Amino acid sequence: MTAVLKHELKSYFHSFTAYVFGAFLLAIVGFGAMLYNLEAAVSNFEYVLSFGSIVFVVIVPILTMRVIAEERRQKTDQLLYSLPLTTTQVVLGKFAALLVVFLIPLAVISLYPLIFSRFGDVYLPTSYGSLAAVFLMGAALLAVGTFLSSLTENQGLAAGVTIAVILFNYYSVSLSEYVSSTAIGTVIALAALVFALGALIRYLTRNELLAYGVCLVLTGIICVIGFVDSAMFEGLLPAIMRQLSLFERLNTFVSGVFDLSAVVYDLSVTAFFLFLSVQSLEKRRYN
Repeated sequence: MTAVLKHELKSYFHSFTAYVFGAFLLAIVGFGAMLYNLEAAVSNFEYVLSFGSIVFVVIVPILTMRVIAEERRQKTDQLLYSLPLTTTQVVLGKFAALLVVFLIPLAVISLYPLIFSRFGDVYLPTSYGSLAAVFLMGAALLAVGTFLSSLTENQGLAAGVTIAVILFNYYSVSLSEYVSSTAIGTVIALAALVFALGALIRYLTRNELLAYGVCLVLTGIICVIGFVDSAMFEGLLPAIMRQLSLFERLNTFVSGVFDLSAVVYDLSVTAFFLFLSVQSLEKRRYN
């Protein structure tokens, strides 16, 4: 795992990837600090972090698009399988390298509240709590990007899909106001999700029986719930879209509230997509 970590860090810093990532993040946060903290004389540094969160739509695909896709394109992933490492160690080593690259500009940003506190009243617990929330959210998004990169050998496709997924997550709360809140609309959306889950299971496991079984069980549960009390589906789709937003949970910390559920959710998303990344590599190894 350590060898994978060192190799990945060398590849990031011997190319422009890490520098472009850090430059984008520092530029957006610096621009936000100039607008809020300097020109508007607002002492809340956490507002800057909320303002700059949109940059993740761009920087996460930049960092993750090649993490596994490039290995598949150059066929060097076959060398990884020959090493005395498990697939889990390979994925964790690559993900740890992503976190290191992410932490470097965050370490620079963490100095901003201390600097601003010398010239005004900055509530440091909220600022650093929000900064920790940004790290957890970023880790979750990096895990999502890692999984999407494991599905293809085309870096451009991996980056494009990652941008679309993160952008949807960013605007999911706003979009929830325009989606159907009726029971039938929720059922159709859940059916589409069940179909997508079945397709994902079939792709990762090559087990059609398992995929069809999961689809049938989940479809049966939806039908039973709809038959017993269809009112349970009323307004469920907008609620799900609001709950899935990683960015909305960041705003809870920005508001000065420590939300343990947000921490658990970010960690769960990170673990889930790293697990999917491992399964994706395992499928390729056995193929």
